[in-house]
Amino acid sequence: MRRHSLSALLILLAASSTATADTWPSKPIKAVVPFGAGSATDVIPRIVFGQLQGQLGQSIVVENRGGAGGTIGALQVVKSEPDGYTWLVHSSAHTVAPALYSNLPFNAEKDLVPMSMIGSVPNVLIISPSKGIKTIKDFVAYGKANPGKLNFASVGVGSAVHMSAERFRVSAGYDAVHIPFKGGAEALAEVIAGRVDYYFCPIATALPHIREGKLLALAVSSKTRAAQLPDVPTTLEAGYPDSDYTLWVGILGPVGTPKDVTEKLNAEMKKALAAPALREKLDKIGVQTTPMSPEEFGALIKTELNTYGDFVKKSGIKVN
Repeated sequence: MRRHSLSALLILLAASSTATADTWPSKPIKAVVPFGAGSATDVIPRIVFGQLQGQLGQSIVVENRGGAGGTIGALQVVKSEPDGYTWLVHSSAHTVAPALYSNLPFNAEKDLVPMSMIGSVPNVLIISPSKGIKTIKDFVAYGKANPGKLNFASVGVGSAVHMSAERFRVSAGYDAVHIPFKGGAEALAEVIAGRVDYYFCPIATALPHIREGKLLALAVSSKTRAAQLPDVPTTLEAGYPDSDYTLWVGILGPVGTPKDVTEKLNAEMKKALAAPALREKLDKIGVQTTPMSPEEFGALIKTELNTYGDFVKKSGIKVN
């Protein structure tokens, strides 16, 4: 009798698992963005979700939950029900947090499962034209001649824009003061006004202001030049080794999220990113779509946890 009961239970569980992917999603999805509105991690997924929710037949509601380098929003998702209806839409800052927060209340690799990569975007070093600096070489020369006089914006310690700035600063060998803001929009406004000297801003949000002449682009953090700014060199081209940094944006879920749901989302995301109308929108703001399987996304996260964890330790970055 017990064997029959166990067999029946296993069959029921198997049927339930199959039904999960067949019926998902049957209600709206909540996407937690662990940074403020106006950041690249907020702007990019909102554009993509316009296409994706049409395919899924359910709305995707974005909830901004910023603070502590993205860890507050991440913890909210870690604690959520692993049913495929709560996502963490994070950036490469996810792989920096464990090195910065020794008492992090979750395991960045084990408590969140990679579901789908959305894409990557270069960060661009921007300053106000009023600063009178025209080239990246002039910028570094000024920084070295005036130790600690330069200051730079970010959206928090350990954020992708902060890491871009630190990678470049360490490679170039100058000192600068870090000024974190609650959101990208505020940081951008302060640089445009000239009250903050510079910002390694995601190209997606900086481009309109560069084209209007409100900001000057000195270099990009990607390994290759950005198609939208073909005349702007990379930091590597400018002669600063190990100064590159890639800002990616992707979707993770709480551990225990059904694998078939993850695979369905991954397939639907690849389909969405291939849609011509969406590709055109993303191209205009410098987003490079990088479809990956959940396993490939997980391998990238594992590699970055080691690479950027070592960088944080060697550079002495601390949470204030």
